[in-house]
Amino acid sequence: MPSKEKLQNAVPQLIAELSLYPTAEGGRAGAIGLGWGCPCSLTKTLQEGYDGWPLLETPMEPGERRKVGFVFLSGQEAADLFRKAGTFYLWEGRFVGEAVVIS
Repeated sequence: MPSKEKLQNAVPQLIAELSLYPTAEGGRAGAIGLGWGCPCSLTKTLQEGYDGWPLLETPMEPGERRKVGFVFLSGQEAADLFRKAGTFYLWEGRFVGEAVVIS
């Protein structure tokens, strides 16, 4: 897991419109912030996941949508797979959000 300091200075490997599902619809109970990461999946079957971290400047609440950069443990390889798919899903014991790739 990258440190918060490393994430603050990270160059995004892709940019996406991140939507966290509302708590009432199965999303997280609380906000995420810089340093939070999770497995990211090409599909909602979680057959294959890639550890990813949204580069958040301020905390993000369930139900919120925001344009954010992402970095991945697998580096550009994962970013390229997600870019090609166009959408990916965030897992934390269940799917808690989705991201639509912008660039």
